[in-house]
Amino acid sequence: MPFATAALDFHRALNIPGGPLVTTRAELDALHAHLVSLYGLLDAHAGRTGHLVAVEGDQLRTARTRIWQAAEHLHAAYHAAPRPDSGEIPEPEACQAGLPEGAPELTICQRHQRTAHLVRRRTTPADLHAPFTGLVRR
Repeated sequence: MPFATAALDFHRALNIPGGPLVTTRAELDALHAHLVSLYGLLDAHAGRTGHLVAVEGDQLRTARTRIWQAAEHLHAAYHAAPRPDSGEIPEPEACQAGLPEGAPELTICQRHQRTAHLVRRRTTPADLHAPFTGLVRR
């Protein structure tokens, strides 16, 4: 885990200050892949920890849900970003049909739909739309 965090920090320090002003679709796809992997890790921890320490398990499940919500926003941002070759913006309905743009762009939608299936099994709609995170500031 420390290496993954360091790699992300290094990437940000190296590419953001001098990089493009607009986030590329490739960057959004990579960020989405990171969040989906993090979702899987939190899911594993929440499942195992929840049986032993209920409060910690609840917090991990909430974190897992928030990571999924962030992945949903990245997926939407990907489809709102212009295509690199033409500058066109694809229709959102194309992703729901399963064939938005063809390979390699299709991979983000396939990954998103696979994870969405898991999210629907592990999370209630109320959890996904809850405005309150459970955190209290003191």
